[in-house]
Amino acid sequence: MKKSIQKQASNNSKAKASKLRIIAGEWRSRQLPIPDVQGLRPTPDKVRETLFNWINYSIPGAVCGDFFCGSGALGLEALSRGAKHVSFVDNSRVVIQQMTDNLATLKAENADVTAQNAAIFLDSATPTPLDIVFLDPPFRKGWLAQIIPLLEKGWLTDDALIYIEMEKEAALPVLPVHWSLIKEKVAGQLVYRLFEISK
Repeated sequence: MKKSIQKQASNNSKAKASKLRIIAGEWRSRQLPIPDVQGLRPTPDKVRETLFNWINYSIPGAVCGDFFCGSGALGLEALSRGAKHVSFVDNSRVVIQQMTDNLATLKAENADVTAQNAAIFLDSATPTPLDIVFLDPPFRKGWLAQIIPLLEKGWLTDDALIYIEMEKEAALPVLPVHWSLIKEKVAGQLVYRLFEISK
C-alpha cells in the first residue's frame, strides 16, 4: 500500500511539472498541460522569451505555422500576443489531442490542428503563405533538409520570418539564397536562429 501511495505521489509530482506557461499577451501566466510523449522537449522559457523579443513587433496580425508543434509553446505564445492565425502540425496523435484540448480551454478559434508528418503536410496541403514559421523538429533526424525546400513551394510570404531550433553540433542544411540570418544564439545543447526572407 505504501509503495502504491509513493508511486502515486511521484506521478502527481511529474504531472505538476509537465506544464507549459505562456509568457505574455492575452493569456499571460496561463499554465497548460504538456502531453507525456517520449522525446518531446518544449522550448525553454528563456529561449522563448528571447525569440519573442526578437519578433514581437511582427506578431500582431501574422499568419503562422508551428510545425513539429509538440507542446505548442511557440504557436500558443504567438496567438497570445496577437497572431491572426496559427496552424499546428505534429505526427503524434497524443500531442494533437492535447493541443486541441488546450486551444479549447483558451477558447482560441483562430487556429487549426493537423495530425500529420510535417513534410507530408507541406508537400500535400494547399499552401497558405505564412508570415512566421516555427521549426523545432526532433533532433538528429535530418528533418530540416526535407522541410526547408518544401517551405519554398508557396508557404512563405515575401518577407517571412523563419525560426529554427536545432542541436548545437549539427550543421544547417543548404538554405535558399534569399534566406538571411538575422539573429542567432546558443543555449546549452541547442542553437536557435531567426531568418528573414528577402525576395
